Amino acid sequence: MLTRQISFSAPIFVIVFLVQEAGLNQFKLPGGGFSLFVIFALVWAIMSTPEIAALSGFAAGILMDLSQSSDGPFGQWTLIMVIVCYGVSYLGYGDSNINGNPIGVVFFVVIANLASEVIFIASGVLLGVSTGSFGQTLLVLLGNSVWTLVVTPIVLPIFSYLHGLIFEKRAK
Repeated sequence: MLTRQISFSAPIFVIVFLVQEAGLNQFKLPGGGFSLFVIFALVWAIMSTPEIAALSGFAAGILMDLSQSSDGPFGQWTLIMVIVCYGVSYLGYGDSNINGNPIGVVFFVVIANLASEVIFIASGVLLGVSTGSFGQTLLVLLGNSVWTLVVTPIVLPIFSYLHGLIFEKRAK
């Protein structure tokens, strides 16, 4: 059963990644913009069990490491996405205040996205990746959070429908 669910999930991850890379990365939005793929991975993780979320975070991290717009060393995004996806799933699993409430999911995604960006910056400093000035970094973090807050409610119904289509059991 799990193999079938992963087989159906993998093309969805690749399609969202390609939409991000081929389409959304071409637009330069003020404040740093947003990452539809990170929003997708976090929504997927919130709605999944911790084991599925960790696997989804691993797949999302590998794809993000393969991205041409990724600045860090290979594996950095993989580690961060596994930690963040597992963490949000672990904290939200079985809590109907988060999973059953779209506003809770939106704010959980915004906070998890901000946490992943902060972890990326902190680990990048430890790995010797150059960062911008403090003010510029703060502006990008704030802008990314605002854009994520705006975009997540728009795409949440689509992503939750796709997750439900694959992972929910139906009576025949």
